[in-house]
Parts: sequence; structure tokens; C-alpha cells
Amino acid sequence: MSVAPVEAISIGASAGAVQALLRILPALPADYPIPLFIVVHVPPDRSNALVSLFAAKCQIAVREAEDKEPILPSTVYFAPSDYHLLVEADRSLSLSMDEPVNHSRPAIDVLLESAADAYGPALAAIVLTGANHDGAAGLKAVCAAGGTAIVQDFADAQVATMPEAALTACPSARVMTLDDLIPYLLTLAAT
Repeated sequence: MSVAPVEAISIGASAGAVQALLRILPALPADYPIPLFIVVHVPPDRSNALVSLFAAKCQIAVREAEDKEPILPSTVYFAPSDYHLLVEADRSLSLSMDEPVNHSRPAIDVLLESAADAYGPALAAIVLTGANHDGAAGLKAVCAAGGTAIVQDFADAQVATMPEAALTACPSARVMTLDDLIPYLLTLAAT
């Protein structure tokens, strides 16, 4: 468990992502101080409706990440469709059209690895429901950087493949249900 205060939260999810995030994100208050970066596997040929869906249901600001955008507190950043989302050392965001990773662009591994490099022990990373192994290598990088690693409880996940793979890659990760995760995220803001 990290002793550094958490300065950023990265979340990755695939199959079942919308339902899981609809439980978590609306529970965060408008002044939740920690920025959140989220990758959800969205088909590249489909417009990303996540921002409008979550903006209508959340108190916290929700937006699609833009290239070279400075990171602001109290904001949820979704990766745009067909772009990798990266966190830069200067605490800005960047977008990449590099090759898909784990058959995905955006890829969770790309986000988590770059966020681990940028934030080190001040990062909390969460791998939620999903049907592939994306996020496992990224969560391992978060653990190696001293960050806080969390996976969704397998019984709580719509599809357990992704959290199982992430826990295998990072055995020290905490396992939480969505109901446990909400108060935990709220306590992170209080430290």
C-alpha cells in the first residue's frame, strides 16, 4: 500500500465497463480533487458516447482528453476512440495513434504505464471488468513504481478475465468490489 498521497487515479475497463463506471463515477462529488484518467475499449469506428453519458450523470466534470491538455483537478478524462491516452511527466495528457496494444486503441496498458512513469507512488490504478489481458502489464508497472494497485473483485465483475490477469501480474494489488471502491476513493481525497 502506498504511503504517498494519491495525486491521480487511472482506471481501465472493457466488457461491462459502462455499468461498473455508472456505479463509481456518479458517487464522486463535484469538488473531488483528484483527476481521473479512464480507458474503456471503444470500437474505433464508433463515436465515443461515454463523455455525454457520464457528464449527464456525474457531479464531477467529465470530458474527452485532448492532446497536450494540462491535467486539472476535479476532472474525469476519457480516452477518445481510436487514440491511446498517455500521461506526461509535466502533468499533461497526450494522445497517440501508435499501433494497438492487446488489440486495443486506446489500450489500458499504455495509460497505466505512462501514468506510473509520471506519478510513481502518487498514482492509484484500478483494473475493472473486461474480457482480455489489457491492463495486466500496466498494473505491474504501477506496482513497480510504488503506486496503489486495485482490481475489481472477480465475483463482482461482469467479466473477470481482465482483473484476474491484472492480479496475476501484480499479486500485491488490493481486490475490491465496486461497493468497497466508492468509499475508498472518497477517503483518498481526504488524505
